Amino acid sequence: MAGDQPVKATNGAVALETQGAELMEPSPLRKIILVASIAAGVQFGWAIQVSLLTPYVQYLGFPHKWSSLIWMFGPISSMLVQPIIGYHSDRCTSRFGRRRPFIAAGTALFTVAVFLIGYAADLGQSMGDSKVKTPKTRAIAIFALGFWILDIANNTLQGPCRAFLADLSAGNARKMLTANAFFSFFMAVGNAMGYATGSYKNLYKGFPFTLTDACDVYCANLKSCFFLSIIRLLLVTVSSLWYVKDKQWSPEPGSESGSCVPFFGEIFSALKELKHPMWMLLIVTALNWIAWFPFLLFDTDWMGREVYGGNLDANADAVSKKLYYAGVRMGTLGLMLNAIVLGFISLGVEWVGRKMGGAKRLWGVVNFILAICLAMTVLVTKQAEAHWRAVGEKVPPTADVKAGALTIFAVLGIPQAITFSTPFALASIFSSSSGAGQGLSLGVLNLAIVIPQMVVSLGGGLFDEMFGGGGNLPGFVVGAIAAALSGVLAFTVLPSPPPPPPPDMPSHKAVAVGFH
Repeated sequence: MAGDQPVKATNGAVALETQGAELMEPSPLRKIILVASIAAGVQFGWAIQVSLLTPYVQYLGFPHKWSSLIWMFGPISSMLVQPIIGYHSDRCTSRFGRRRPFIAAGTALFTVAVFLIGYAADLGQSMGDSKVKTPKTRAIAIFALGFWILDIANNTLQGPCRAFLADLSAGNARKMLTANAFFSFFMAVGNAMGYATGSYKNLYKGFPFTLTDACDVYCANLKSCFFLSIIRLLLVTVSSLWYVKDKQWSPEPGSESGSCVPFFGEIFSALKELKHPMWMLLIVTALNWIAWFPFLLFDTDWMGREVYGGNLDANADAVSKKLYYAGVRMGTLGLMLNAIVLGFISLGVEWVGRKMGGAKRLWGVVNFILAICLAMTVLVTKQAEAHWRAVGEKVPPTADVKAGALTIFAVLGIPQAITFSTPFALASIFSSSSGAGQGLSLGVLNLAIVIPQMVVSLGGGLFDEMFGGGGNLPGFVVGAIAAALSGVLAFTVLPSPPPPPPPDMPSHKAVAVGFH
């Protein structure tokens, strides 16, 4: 009996070593695709946010001039929540794994949030709001709470989901690029479905209980959209978390990873200890998003104001308002085209990257495409103005101007597909090579996204005033310059990710190649 014990211990060690090696191998593509599909559920809700929530908060009586401040919840919560969630998901010791508990929690928060938003008018009336008078202060307060929770939910979902994809890729650079490309593809699918659903005026008829005394047809349509978003998100999340297993994490004995380190101390330490590749990635990413946000925030407004010549100012006549809404509808069509192109390009990101000589070259090229598209908004606007001068009044643009504007929307789907995938893949690759946690590294990368968003949201109006109220074009021009700088830096200072591993090298060791 005594002689059997060493044999059993040896066999157990071999079994554990084999199991560990299997867990460190990249997962099959079907599992990566299933986890990436969660992005479709998240982005479906986000598209509804973008297209319907600003009009909805004005429906509740919140002044139009302050409605843009509602969108500050997003970058503020993202700046705090994503690094916190990333930090704790790297250290979660749950038997369900590191990432799955947070993805499940994010789904639950999403459900609570959209219920509060959709039923804000009903709950506000039951608490004392007037049926006819505005502002409906209680409804606005409930809406703001729900909107804040919704932003937290989105960040709780997306950060761990991308980190989960990096875990499943097991340090394999090509797998990480492919995984993030599929994530980008499903974001496009969610966008397209969300915009299409939000534009359907009779959706509430499928959910007749949504129409109430406090909630008219427009409000009922919003409720119905959110019910659909809950169903979609639950379907993809439950199927993904049930089918794809998540490795349980336990800290090594004596390591600091298991200790209670104050979160902000960890963030500052992470920023202090970032390696050169990650710093360069943060700089290129920040410039890239300074380019993106002016267009993402004001694209449909540009269509209504500059291309169609309408406006919604207090002294605007009925014709100006009609032109503005016609432009917004055309901008929504442009967003649909953008989402379709984004989806198709996302499927070929990894292949195109290989043909172009690497991810950094691909990102550099598409940044120049972004710069050209943003600059072309000036040309389209000038053509629209020339048409008004020729006619003698503001009228809908010619077919050529419409085609030019829609082409800009569609072509922007190409750089957007890369923006939604490549930086996150590079962050995962660089953090693997330095031994940093995936969740925390992606949270730090998120700072390079939300800080530019806050700068654009707060400074866009002031910048516009500096140029005599020139509408959206000054911001677009700044975006074009930032995109060009981002492209130059991507080519010159951003390090290349490591090459794929040789056939005889285990994929989990490949991340060190090219960094010595």
